[in-house]
Amino acid sequence: MSAVFDELCAQLRQALPTALTGRVVRTTGQLAAVADFPAPVGALVSIERSGNAPLAAEVIGFRDDLTLVALLDDGQGLRHGNHVRLVKTARFVRVGDALLGRVINAQGNCIDGRPQPALLHRAALERSAPPATARVRCDAPLSTGVRAIDGLLTCAKGQRMGIFAGSGVGKSMTLGMMARYTAADVNVVALVGERGREVNDFLERDLGPGLAKSVVVVATSDEPPLARVQAARTATAVAEYFRDAGRHVLLIMDSLSRLALAQREIGLAAGEPPTTRGFPPSVFALLPKLLERAGRTAQGSITGFYSVLVEGDDPNEPVADTVRGLLDGHTWLSRKLAARGHYPAIDILQSASRLMFDVADARHQDAAARLRELAAAYAEHEDMITLGAYRPGTSPAVDRAVQFRDEINQYLRQRVDEPSNVEAAREALVQLVRRSDAAPTSAAA
Repeated sequence: MSAVFDELCAQLRQALPTALTGRVVRTTGQLAAVADFPAPVGALVSIERSGNAPLAAEVIGFRDDLTLVALLDDGQGLRHGNHVRLVKTARFVRVGDALLGRVINAQGNCIDGRPQPALLHRAALERSAPPATARVRCDAPLSTGVRAIDGLLTCAKGQRMGIFAGSGVGKSMTLGMMARYTAADVNVVALVGERGREVNDFLERDLGPGLAKSVVVVATSDEPPLARVQAARTATAVAEYFRDAGRHVLLIMDSLSRLALAQREIGLAAGEPPTTRGFPPSVFALLPKLLERAGRTAQGSITGFYSVLVEGDDPNEPVADTVRGLLDGHTWLSRKLAARGHYPAIDILQSASRLMFDVADARHQDAAARLRELAAAYAEHEDMITLGAYRPGTSPAVDRAVQFRDEINQYLRQRVDEPSNVEAAREALVQLVRRSDAAPTSAAA
């Protein structure tokens, strides 16, 4: 009986796409309204164009008696009355180990000029996050390769961190260092809405040899908004495949801000009301659904680093404020530090890791707290020190902060070609704090 049922289901799946058709009656930007087409939300459809290749699109909703589909490619040549055909009701991407070292687009097709690999598995683009009670505690550190993060913002396997930055402060360089030097088994990098010129720059300059264990998903800024949103889902689905295969994955997404802008385009075109600073409700529904899919399970882990391009360097703008509340920590890149040539431009006083105390030993935690105290003491009196108004001996903490300022900056700075790990970052931090505690202050001298 089961075999007969399976055969009937297979025949139905083959017949349904050819049986369900509609026609285009209206377009709005990258959206098309289709009549007589009761396809489900999330279905992949094909729009026939005379003299052109069929156009791929995805069902995103309904309005009155019309089905709204968002285009996955340029709508040039689309006409009133074009036939629309259902292709599949659920979206999947082909995955496998052969994707390592490859660059793919939002649909999972390789775009690096090399032959398409044979991929035997597939992963669902839309998938529920692991149940809260099925998650494994994040109690093991993951080396990111960035000394300031490994030493002062130690990250756990399965943690989700945000990198908040304005434009031009070294965000891509920091992400590239992570992908190059991380201890994760696999990197999945999503470049969402990136400038086309910078894709090869990132691959060759920032990522470099890290590409060998990476899968890079690209949707540039000129692609339709649905393709940019799908790139984030494709990257997450690829990361889930490797996690379920027992790997520890580093998922880097650059950036959530451009993802939110793409979803805003789709939502407004579909008729959603603009709410917070012009963002429709679907934006704030998409972010937690996507971010919660990362994490640690009994099989493996996805450690997520999500960049947020902060509008006007305002940390409280809607996307940044929402994402900060969803993630397990945040790293703030400072324009002031970048202007000084301090890279990576991580402001340790504005950054935090919520899981550091779960993965760092007591000696590491104490050393990180002491260095933060010195950095805070210097920052509080920086104007007086610069003007020469501070008198040595007034505060032992400030005296030590001034005395070890160069060593602290040397620890926090890191060249692009300089690898690091958690163990090396911890030992260097402990030794630095030990020297500062043993040094005599100006008052003692």
